[in-house]
Amino acid sequence: MTFQLTSEQARVMDIIEGTREHVFVTGRAGTGKSTLLQEFVERTKKSLVIAAPTGVAALTVGGQTIHSLFRLPIGLVTDHTKFYPLSDDARVLLRKIDTVVIDEISMVRCDLLDGLDRRLRATRGRRNEPFGGVQVVMFGDPYQLPPVLKDGPEKHYLMDNYSSPWFFDSKVWKEVTPRVVELTDVKRQDEAEFREILDRMRNGAMTSTDGAALNDIGARRPIPEGTVTLSTTNASANSINAKALRDLPGKSVTAAAIIEGDFGGQLPAEEELELKPGARVMFLRNDSAIEGSRWVNGTVGTVVKIDAAVHVALDSDPRNTVEVQPVQWEKIQYTYDPDTNRVEEDIMATFAQFPLRLAWAVTIHKSQGQTLDSAVLDFGRGAFANGQAYVAFSRIRTLDGVYLSRTLQPSDIQVDRRVVDFMRTAKDNDFLE
Repeated sequence: MTFQLTSEQARVMDIIEGTREHVFVTGRAGTGKSTLLQEFVERTKKSLVIAAPTGVAALTVGGQTIHSLFRLPIGLVTDHTKFYPLSDDARVLLRKIDTVVIDEISMVRCDLLDGLDRRLRATRGRRNEPFGGVQVVMFGDPYQLPPVLKDGPEKHYLMDNYSSPWFFDSKVWKEVTPRVVELTDVKRQDEAEFREILDRMRNGAMTSTDGAALNDIGARRPIPEGTVTLSTTNASANSINAKALRDLPGKSVTAAAIIEGDFGGQLPAEEELELKPGARVMFLRNDSAIEGSRWVNGTVGTVVKIDAAVHVALDSDPRNTVEVQPVQWEKIQYTYDPDTNRVEEDIMATFAQFPLRLAWAVTIHKSQGQTLDSAVLDFGRGAFANGQAYVAFSRIRTLDGVYLSRTLQPSDIQVDRRVVDFMRTAKDNDFLE
């Protein structure tokens, strides 16, 4: 069953399906970028592959990592970097595709996008055409997830050869200048005041009045029992969860994931999930049951019983206990079938586990893409990444759902001015009209 697209989503669909344009689809948190990506993949008549910068992101969209799909080495990619050799099947695949979809493009560094471009030009024998003549459709929000840049030779090389590590400062981007369309219809937050504060936070234009409003609402006490904490670090989230689980009465039960094949180091859920009745949990993916969606990615609840299944009372309807069974994530590899002239998805490895994680606390990074009714935002010693505070606040539906572990400081709101400048000049204003 297909999803009913909004009018602006439908306009983007017409562009990416009906043209050969390179397109960057962006938008505020909660505007439906992921939904549009899924619908495009479901509906398209084009021969395409889906790529993402990390293993978990690739699993989420049912694709491969950029490195595995294009056989690129991990680390810095220069004009002289030797690529891994392509198998005959991989070479045929890259020659046959019409479109490459890249999710979480904001995490793709400039040198990696140039490496992808170089691989496609060489493999397809079209060295003078950007991306070897393949249409590239990118999804993401540079205000939320920045690329990772380590100190040392990598950083020095990029500083000498690029304006910034961002994808939009890659050489191929400047050559093709993809069309940038921004979704603006926010579905997650209904309150105009909260949406406007989030908008200014996203763009680095927050006022003292905005900060005071967030601090006033966030200082309310007591914090309702069971409210999830969003933390800046894994150590903080893990500590909160471990203590809360220990404090529950009774013995814990551990569910071990079943892994078949080489799934790699980035797992979509806990390899060993330890639970007790009373444990606070968050769902890691949407319900795929035929009878309808009982939960979505980010739904929070409490474990009430554990047998062959995990029985969870959902916060949204505590009287409604759902039975949760293990689900399977699949690591795929694309191949081309000459008999059908189609790009196929071959399952290379599987990971089966209950789609749950402990949820007294979750890192801000892992909350990406989720919607929460309420949360305690714990910035600890301070947000340390651009867009981190915006990601945290924008998970929450309403101002009434905001709680702060401490007073919000101006230093917690970090925005990369290069992103602000890029977005100010790159948006397709004709699309928005």
